[in-house]
Amino acid sequence: MPRSKRADQARRAPRVKLAGAILALLRLDNGREVRARLHQLSYTGGLLHLDKPMDEGIKVEVMFHVRENTIRSKAVMLFPMWATQGCLQPFEFSNLEEEDRQKLESDLQKFLGSAGGGSLSSGAAAAGSE
Repeated sequence: MPRSKRADQARRAPRVKLAGAILALLRLDNGREVRARLHQLSYTGGLLHLDKPMDEGIKVEVMFHVRENTIRSKAVMLFPMWATQGCLQPFEFSNLEEEDRQKLESDLQKFLGSAGGGSLSSGAAAAGSE
């Protein structure tokens, strides 16, 4: 069993904890827009803080800025978890372009690299304000 656990960890995309420092905009199929804050991010998806949960399986367009890059992709909302205020809801990118995935992966590696020299939250706040 420990061998399969290591295999899962090797396949799992690295995640960066952003503590809500980056704002995201979700656009639903009906045109309605919902604001959220990114709490975690990887090149496969992320975790959003929302005021109200969305139904699991809803398809949205997610947009946010990371460093110099704007990411805009279709995503699928996963099962929400209640938080002290609002909820945390994971999402999975459903058609992130390869070029955007590479940019996002590069930016996330920069966050992970800076983790030794400072907190990720302060780096994320600087990234979100550019």
